[in-house]
Amino acid sequence: MRRSAPLTPPLLLVAHGTRNPAGPRVVERIADAAATRLRVPVHIAYVDVIGPTVDEALREVVGPVVALPAFLAAGYHVRTDLPEQLAASGREDVTVCAPLGPAPEITEALLGRLVAVGWQPRDRIVFAAAGSSDERALADVSTAARMLGRRVGQWLQPSYVTTAAPATADVCGPADFIVPYLLAPGLFHRRLADLPVSGVAEPIGAHPSVIDLIIRRYRLAVRGDVSAA
Repeated sequence: MRRSAPLTPPLLLVAHGTRNPAGPRVVERIADAAATRLRVPVHIAYVDVIGPTVDEALREVVGPVVALPAFLAAGYHVRTDLPEQLAASGREDVTVCAPLGPAPEITEALLGRLVAVGWQPRDRIVFAAAGSSDERALADVSTAARMLGRRVGQWLQPSYVTTAAPATADVCGPADFIVPYLLAPGLFHRRLADLPVSGVAEPIGAHPSVIDLIIRRYRLAVRGDVSAA
C-alpha cells in the first residue's frame, strides 16, 4: 500500500510588533532558523504596531496553517488579540500553539544569555520582565522566574521594567546580574542596560533553545495535540 505524504503545513510566527528595527530582525532570524530546521515555509505576522497583520499574512498562505504566538506569556495579545484577528480573517484551518513561554527551552536560553555576559553561580540574579496589567501574564512570568531559579539554585521573584511591581530599578544592586525576560532588544532592554549592575544579559532572541521549542510546538500541533483556532 502506498502511504500518503506527512502533513507539513507552513508555520506562522505571530509577534507583537515594534517600530524599533531590531525587533523585526530578531523575529526574522527566528523564522529563518525555524524554516531551516522544519523544512517548511515560515511566515511572520504582527498583532500590533507594524505589519503584515495576521489577516494579511494568511492571505499569502493556502491550506492549513500552524500559528505560533511568539510571546513569553499568555497575556492580552495571546488570549484576545490573536483569536479576534484569526476570527476576522475567516480562516478555520489555523491551529494555534501555546506561546513560547514559559517553557524549559526558554529557561535554557535565559541561562545561556547569563553565562555569556559573565554570570557565575555565586552571583545574584535579578529576573526582569516587561510588565503587564494582566494577572495571567504575570503568573506566567512568575512561573518562568521559578523555573530559572530551580535551574540555578536561587529563589527568583520577577521584577518589571514598567506597569507591574516591584520595579527592577528598585531591587537590583551593583553586584547583581539582570536576566531580561524579553525576546528582542528595544526600549525595555535599553532601560535595563542603563542600570548600575555587574551585567545585563542580552534578550533571548534566536537562541538555539528557542528554535528547539518552536520545533516541539509545531510537531505537537501537526500531531493534533493542540486545539484549532
